[in-house]
Amino acid sequence: MSPIDLMSARIREYLFESAEILEKCLVFENDMIEAAQLIAKTFVNDGRLLIVGNGGSCADAQHVAGELVSKFTKDRRALPAIALPSSLPTLTAASNDYGYNLAMAREVDAFGRTGDILWAISTSGNSKNVLQAIEIAKARGMKIFGFTGESGGEMEKSCDILFNVPSQSTPIIQQGHHTIAHLICELIENLLPDREYLPEVKVPSKKYSFKNVLNRIKKEK
Repeated sequence: MSPIDLMSARIREYLFESAEILEKCLVFENDMIEAAQLIAKTFVNDGRLLIVGNGGSCADAQHVAGELVSKFTKDRRALPAIALPSSLPTLTAASNDYGYNLAMAREVDAFGRTGDILWAISTSGNSKNVLQAIEIAKARGMKIFGFTGESGGEMEKSCDILFNVPSQSTPIIQQGHHTIAHLICELIENLLPDREYLPEVKVPSKKYSFKNVLNRIKKEK
């Protein structure tokens, strides 16, 4: 086969494998619904979603946080989703003082509260710093949603909901994670009340508009 033929064959193989794994992710349908319901309820009750991962999974954590803090498809109130590590200085400080395996756990200890949710991502399910973060989250009374590969690794024992994408290939597992994450973000937005909530009174005020928020801030100044 020529180099072009080899590249074409690989492209087809990869795309077919990607399509197959997304179809297999239908097995998580009920888990996605449950996760979205729990996250939406947590947000309405002024709780937080902490999202943790390493490398590409760290980028995925930031991606999910960005979709929720800004918006996925709907204009609505900003949602308190925090990707960990929250900053490079914090990561290096905690790693220097306590070791890299405890760096994420330190931030969960700082930001996590009872009733919050930890969204933990590790394609192997065995990332030591993610496992340590899970331990702190459990001690805090948080729920744990795990995103792993097929085996689930050590995380399988500790998660309230586990999305163990059925593949051994890291890139394919990550594609499953991306799709599940996007679906959960969309479900969350559809579940949230279409109004701006005032935390101090816990009742809906007016229909949400970011322009109204900006106007209120200007008036307060």
